[in-house]
Amino acid sequence: MNLPATMDAAFITEVKQLIHAAKQRAVVAVNAELTLLYWQVGRRIADEVLQGERAEYGQQIVLELSKQLTHTFGKGWSKQQLHHCMRFAESFSEPQIVSTLSRQLRWSHFLELIYVKEPLARDFYAELCAAEGWSVRVLRQQVGSLLFERTALSKQPDELIVQSLQKLRNGDGIEPAFVLKDPYVLDFLELNDQYIEKDLEDAILRELEQFILELGAGFTFVARQKRLQIDNDDFYLDLLFYNRKLKRLIAIDLKNDHFRHAHKSQMELYLRWLEKYELEPGELAPIGIILCTGKKHEQIELLELDKSGIHVAEYLTVLPPKEEFENKLRTAIAQARARRLE
Repeated sequence: MNLPATMDAAFITEVKQLIHAAKQRAVVAVNAELTLLYWQVGRRIADEVLQGERAEYGQQIVLELSKQLTHTFGKGWSKQQLHHCMRFAESFSEPQIVSTLSRQLRWSHFLELIYVKEPLARDFYAELCAAEGWSVRVLRQQVGSLLFERTALSKQPDELIVQSLQKLRNGDGIEPAFVLKDPYVLDFLELNDQYIEKDLEDAILRELEQFILELGAGFTFVARQKRLQIDNDDFYLDLLFYNRKLKRLIAIDLKNDHFRHAHKSQMELYLRWLEKYELEPGELAPIGIILCTGKKHEQIELLELDKSGIHVAEYLTVLPPKEEFENKLRTAIAQARARRLE
C-alpha cells in the first residue's frame, strides 16, 4: 500500500499534540507518586524513631536505612534525603492535602516549603504556589520577600486565615486579603530622598513590569491619570489596574506623605464613580489602594476603611536589612491581631 508523499499538516500536528500531552501526564503522575513515596517514607521513619528512647537511636536508624536503600536502589536515598522526607511528613501531616498538592507541585517545591517555620505561612505559600503555578525560583523569591507577612491576610486571627486557605483549596476563589499587601517594597524605582508624587508615578510607569510583580498575580494595567468627570469638575485617578483573579478594578492613589483622613473621601469618590460608570457585568465592586509613606493605625480603624473597600498601605523606596524588616513585620502582625481582640 503506497503512502501519500505528503500528509495533512493538521493531522501530524494533532498526533504530536497527543504524544506531548501523554508525556506531560506521565511526568505529573510520576512526580506525584514520588512525592507521596517520600511522604510515606518520612512518616514511617518518624514512627520507627519514636519507638526509641534516645536521640542517638534515631540517627542510627536513619544512617543504617540510608545505607540499605542506597545499596538496593542506588543514589537518591542519602541521609540528608531521608531527613527531608521526615521533615516533609512532619510539616504536612494530612495525607489528603499531600495527595492534592503532589499533583500540582514538584518535590523541589516541597523542599522549599518544608523549611518555612510558621505553619500558616507554609500553608499560604503552598496553596498560592499551586493556584498560581509558581516556579521554584518564584516561590523562593516570595518567601524571601516575606510575602505572607506583608499580606492583609497575615493580620487576621488564625482561625480566619485557616478558613480563607480552606476556601482557596476548595476552589472558591482568592480573597482580596491574599492580594493586598502592607508594606509594598518599591526599592526598584531607585528614587532619591526628595521626590514628588509625579516622580513616584513616572518611576512606576518606567518600571511597570516590576511594579505589577510587586502588586501580585492577576494584575493588568488599565490607565494612568484616569479622568473622572463629575458634574462640571474633573478628577484624576493616579493609576487604575484590573485584577482578573479578584474580578475587580483596583484604583491606586499615590501619596508622598502620611495618610490623612481626607484621603478616604477622595478614594471613596473614585470608587463610587468607577462602580457606576466602569463596572462590567460579572465584576465585583472596585477596591482602592492608598499608597503612602506612613499611617496611624487608630485613625484607620476609626474610619472603618475596610467597609469602604479601601486598603491603606505604606511603601518603602529603600529596603531595610532583612532581619530588621522581618522584626518590623512580625511586630505589626502581633499588634494588628491584638487590636482585633480588644
